[in-house]
Amino acid sequence: MIRAILVDDEPLALQLLAHKLATFTGVQVVKTFTNPLHLLDDIQDLSFNVAFLDISMPGMDGIDLADHLLSIDPTIKIVFVSAYRDYAIQAFELNSIDYLLKPLKNERLENTIARLTHSLSSVFVPQTESGELLQIQCFQEFIVQYKQEVVKWKTIKIKELFAFFLTYHKESIHRDVLIETLWPDTEYAKAKIQLHTALSHLRKTLESLGFSKVIVFTNQSYSMKLSNFYCDALEMEKLVQQHTVATGSSIDSFKKSIRDYEGDYLELEGYDWSYTHAERMKRQAIQLLHLMISYYRTAQDTTHIQSSLERLIQLDPYSEQALQQLLTHYLQQGKRTEAIKAYHHFKEKLIEELGISPSQSTNKLFNQVLCDNM
Repeated sequence: MIRAILVDDEPLALQLLAHKLATFTGVQVVKTFTNPLHLLDDIQDLSFNVAFLDISMPGMDGIDLADHLLSIDPTIKIVFVSAYRDYAIQAFELNSIDYLLKPLKNERLENTIARLTHSLSSVFVPQTESGELLQIQCFQEFIVQYKQEVVKWKTIKIKELFAFFLTYHKESIHRDVLIETLWPDTEYAKAKIQLHTALSHLRKTLESLGFSKVIVFTNQSYSMKLSNFYCDALEMEKLVQQHTVATGSSIDSFKKSIRDYEGDYLELEGYDWSYTHAERMKRQAIQLLHLMISYYRTAQDTTHIQSSLERLIQLDPYSEQALQQLLTHYLQQGKRTEAIKAYHHFKEKLIEELGISPSQSTNKLFNQVLCDNM
């Protein structure tokens, strides 16, 4: 049974479409609306699987309305009805079932009903019932895997859109922010079309993996609420938020998070918008390392103290505090050759890249290394 809602700001056009649909067996017109906002008020009380939408309407156009409906239920079938051909490409990119031109022709409407009947006969079974996690790597390279298979994106822009939603997971993002961030050099109307197209394909990709209804559209804003997944970056954020010290029960999680940090956040993707977040993630990794070093000192674990300090220098190469801790550790362990190499590497880096020399306190510590070496 096709249970349809109709939305058109022209009452006569709405009545005509309702009349034509009533002639088809197996089609029920659930309700009609001349104002798309009234549909949004009633939507929780309606049971429908098809929406016939006019495109050019005041308050909210049919494209945005379709996007909102699909965010609530991606299985809803969309049929656009318009007096203009201009929106046809945009409508099909949104993965609509059909695009009908006014005035409606009976034969053309028959084809639409046949398409809807065939489409609704297909039943989707979510794959997530298997309990498989979506595995997401954000450090260095952005890789998404499901059942050990790398997810293939239709375009690089769809991949970037997913990365952006993940970065601001569960946060509400205004449509215009998405457009300005991901399509900064594209004229607004075209960028809006490209956003809707990317959203449609992203939803289809996630649905094919069994993740449906995860992108929600409300008040001109989108949010992604993904579940049943693992993300290295979000796991690190969780550790930083939940722990002010490293303990015996948490140290393995700390170690894994630092191992996962093989490069900056989305480093190889080159997204301009990700750089600020990448710096924040690096600071969180450094924070975890400081907590690990404190834990290993308490445990007198000199091997892990050294490896953690060396990793700290890699992530924070201009930190004299980190260098001084490493030099002190080398001195205590009698590893003067390593201390000398570490100091000279640090000094050369400062001079070549920043045009400055190590501080007096660092030089004083290095002189102690030299004196102890005599």
